[in-house]
Amino acid sequence: MIEIFTTGGTIDKVYFDALSEFQIGPAAIPDMLRENNVLVPHRVTQLMRKDSLELDDADREAIRAAVAASDAAQILVTHGTDTMVTTGRVLQSIPGKTIVMTGAMQPASVRASDAEFNVGFALAAVQTLPAGVYVAMNGMIFDPATTVKDRAGARFVAES
Repeated sequence: MIEIFTTGGTIDKVYFDALSEFQIGPAAIPDMLRENNVLVPHRVTQLMRKDSLELDDADREAIRAAVAASDAAQILVTHGTDTMVTTGRVLQSIPGKTIVMTGAMQPASVRASDAEFNVGFALAAVQTLPAGVYVAMNGMIFDPATTVKDRAGARFVAES
């Protein structure tokens, strides 16, 4: 069983009308998995609905506590990209689990989103990687301890 924790971020943003900004909506992943006929046993738990720039140390501790308490050995965390590596570093204190974090540069609700690809890639990664914490974005696997978000390039890169 893969445990999927959602925390919000761009992947869950929705656009209500032409006069509003994107807001964090309900977790997009349950519909995404159903629509793509994902059959791997999983359960989804929504931990919070926040932009990752709004996450604080207490939120990160809540995420860490939920992951640590889960009976699953394989954990997928959807998270906003701006502070994904910060949370990933906090999760590195959890032994014996494969924890993969992913998100999207564009909301799952828009046509040109990378959300579905990233979630599918992360689901494969969590089933095949050894225990540890990883960031799975845009077809690449990163170690959160040595990774940064390149905002200008809209991607993640290893620190040099």
